[in-house]
Amino acid sequence: MRYNITGKNINITPGLKADVIKKIGKLERYFNADTEANITLSVDKNRQKIEVTIPVRGTIIRAEQVSDDMYVSIDLVEEIIERQLKKYKTKIVDKKQNAVAFSDLFINEEDDGEEEIQIKKVKKFAIKPMDPEEACVQMELLGHNFFVFLNAETDQVNVVYKRKGNTYGLIEPEF
Repeated sequence: MRYNITGKNINITPGLKADVIKKIGKLERYFNADTEANITLSVDKNRQKIEVTIPVRGTIIRAEQVSDDMYVSIDLVEEIIERQLKKYKTKIVDKKQNAVAFSDLFINEEDDGEEEIQIKKVKKFAIKPMDPEEACVQMELLGHNFFVFLNAETDQVNVVYKRKGNTYGLIEPEF
């Protein structure tokens, strides 16, 4: 596994870098040797944040963790990614989607009996053409964190979502 470690408002000391490689290195058994892990460490006031992004053939495995101590954040983010990998292992292997990007040891590992994802409820609704601003208003009226709509300008299905700090995001498909 290759590591791309960067820092924002923090000096990456050799000790910190070694700890990141040691902890995130525990994930090496899940991936092939040519997999790259992008790790960003940042400090904002008393918040010590680590973001780990691992692109894997068409999908992205990502986790972030914030705490008062960078070393605690590093420990927690490693656990989160490991949990994600174990949860989606059966899906990856069953669909043969990205199985080549993962190590044979991980793919052939015995399952611990974790359940597959089950969809319990399906909602159907009419999509009305509207602009993104109107979609944001509709989302607020419904009290949701996201809203799916047909963009009247592009004639494509889009999603608006609420972000931190009372801002909004727009997701447009790219084909």
